[in-house]
Amino acid sequence: MGRTMLYRLIGTALLATAILYPNSAASQAMLACAERGDIVAFLEAHYSEKLSAIGQLDPKNIIEIFAAESGSWTMMITSISGRSCVILTGQNWESIPALPGSKA
Repeated sequence: MGRTMLYRLIGTALLATAILYPNSAASQAMLACAERGDIVAFLEAHYSEKLSAIGQLDPKNIIEIFAAESGSWTMMITSISGRSCVILTGQNWESIPALPGSKA
């Protein structure tokens, strides 16, 4: 029982570290990186994914989400240099309409 709790605590700490310090985690993970235009063309040609959402992470990086009507989606980070890295992919994407009066 105690050992299981310790393993869960360690796992949670590692996950929190990867989320809070993505540069450290990124250096240890194999990321799919290329020029932004190449990745966008690949996503369109192979998955019919189009830009669905975008947000600024910091002055030098943005995060982009590409989604398709089929539900497939890809999240990537793009730097001001034009280099992009795919960080997450998944299925069953659903867009939620903005509420009236909310800033979209």
